[in-house]
Parts: sequence; structure tokens; C-alpha cells
Amino acid sequence: MQHFSILDLSPVPEGATVADALAGTLDLARHAERWGYHRFWLAEHHNMAGVASAATAVVIGQVAAGTSRIRVGAGGIMLPNHAPLVIAEQFGTLATLFPGRIDLGLGRAPGTDMATARALRRHMEQSDTFPQDVTELISYLDEDHPEARVRAIPGVGTKVPVWILGSSLYGAQLAAWLGLPYAFASHFAPQMLDEALEVYRRTFRPSQWLQAPYAMMGVGVCAAGTDAEAQFLRSSQILAFSRLRMGRPGPLPRPVEDLSEIPAGMRAEVEMALGCSAVGAEGTVARQLRALLDRYQPDEVMVTGMIHDPVARLRSFEIAAGVLAGLVDKARAA
Repeated sequence: MQHFSILDLSPVPEGATVADALAGTLDLARHAERWGYHRFWLAEHHNMAGVASAATAVVIGQVAAGTSRIRVGAGGIMLPNHAPLVIAEQFGTLATLFPGRIDLGLGRAPGTDMATARALRRHMEQSDTFPQDVTELISYLDEDHPEARVRAIPGVGTKVPVWILGSSLYGAQLAAWLGLPYAFASHFAPQMLDEALEVYRRTFRPSQWLQAPYAMMGVGVCAAGTDAEAQFLRSSQILAFSRLRMGRPGPLPRPVEDLSEIPAGMRAEVEMALGCSAVGAEGTVARQLRALLDRYQPDEVMVTGMIHDPVARLRSFEIAAGVLAGLVDKARAA
């Protein structure tokens, strides 16, 4: 492992406001920069009362302006919701304002329910144009071609690093074919992680952007002073994920001791979906993260965690940073 990073969904806790959530995102990013995190990514979700990062490029600009070194980017932009030129202009502007610090991760899912997807896109195409849209977007960020009839200004020549995101073999195959870095959403959909990484690494084709495969995996982290405290804090995410799957999304719930409101079958599904995680005190988190790294050998780990209390959330990412820094040092010394 070469680096460790953070994915933040700008969670809106019960009893707090969207403004509180966005202020918490900036505060976390500033701490993350001091703690040695390499990237700070935000994700595009819509029509979700518990997520404040819908206008992802805008929030990225705010975070980049409030920090000085950490890379800031999207994990990701849901490209089917947008015209490639618009995204190229947005991220070309960000890269011009914050040179050498902006990443662009691209996803194929809508990042919302289908009714909201229709409201975003105005019309729903039946054909899958994601590969063509990715290559079109990259072309807008590449070197200037004066003969081109359409150019991204700002954008042209910025060469913003583009990542393919995914939770299946589709993204792995596309990232390998295009010679791009690949990030797997194992923090909420780990079932195909083994196969996707194998396919990506085996079929990777070197490109002008990347000479060798570079794979990132998402890991949920909830760290605290004791294992019991961490399990209690994590109940917020379990509740939120369960309610989302049951069609009752809302703000991030307060942690509870009793999770009996979740049907047994749903609880098992949620625990499986969130299974790629490290939960507990520092020593427990270290053992669990080490086991994941030994198994999957990622080039980078991106941790995420939905914790209701802002102070506890900061403490969790601080503990994780200490553990991950030690694992990076060990990998570099090997």
C-alpha cells in the first residue's frame, strides 16, 4: 500500500443541519491533511436527507480552498447524470484554481432513485454510453487540439487524473482497457472485490495516463477507545443503511444499543454489504486492516465512516490514520 485516503459523504446527523454537515466536511478535511491522508474525496448523491454533497464539484472547491496540500476530488461524479463537457469544465476550473490537487472519479450508477435520476437527466437513454462518455470527457482534459470544434475552457490541457469507480466487473474491465486507475466500492458492496481486482490487474493495458495498474479499495472504519464504544457508534451507519434499503432514508441516526427495529434478514444483508470494514479499538482496527491489506494488496486504501457525533468521527479517522501510517511505513520498508 502506497497511500491512505478518506471518502466523505458529508453526512447530515439527526438534529443537525446541512450547513453543519458541510462545515464538518471542511473541518474533517483540514484534520485529514494534518494526519497524513493523501486524498479527500466526496461523492455525488441526490435526494438524500442524510447526504449534503449533491453539488459535488462545489463542495470540492470549498474543501480545496480550505486546505493546502491534500488532494481533493470526486469519488465520484455519476457521469450518466451529466454532459461530459460540463464535468470537464467544472473539474478543469477546479484544476486551474488548485493545480496538482484535483482528482475526478467517475461512476456509472445514478447515485439516487430512478425518479430523481429522471429529474436530473430530463430523459432516460436506454443505451449505455458510459465508455464513450468517459473517453469524451478525457479528451476535453487532454492537450489542446486547435482544430477541435468543442473545447473545455477551462479544462483543456489540465489533464485532471480520471479514475473509474465500480462495484462489479464492468468498471474493472473498462479501467483496465483504458489504462486508468480503478477504485472499488468495497465499503458497501464487497462481494466481487476479489474477482474485480484480478480482472483489472490481469487485463490492464498501459496508457499515456498510467503505466501499471493502480487499484484502490474502500474500507469502512469505526474506531474508538474500546471495541464496545466503536460498535455502539457504528449502529448509526447500520440503521441508516437499513432504512435506505427499506425505502426510508433520512438523516444519519443517533447511535443506539438496540437495533431490533431492523428485521433479521435485512440486518444480515446490511452486515454483509458493510463487511469490508474495521471496527473497534486501535488494536482491533489494526488487526482487521492488516488482514484486508494482506488479502487484497491494494495500492491505496480509502476509508469512510458514518458517525453521528462530530468529535467521535474525528477521533475515529485520527485513530485510523495512525494505524494506516504504520502499515504504509511497513510496506515501504519491505
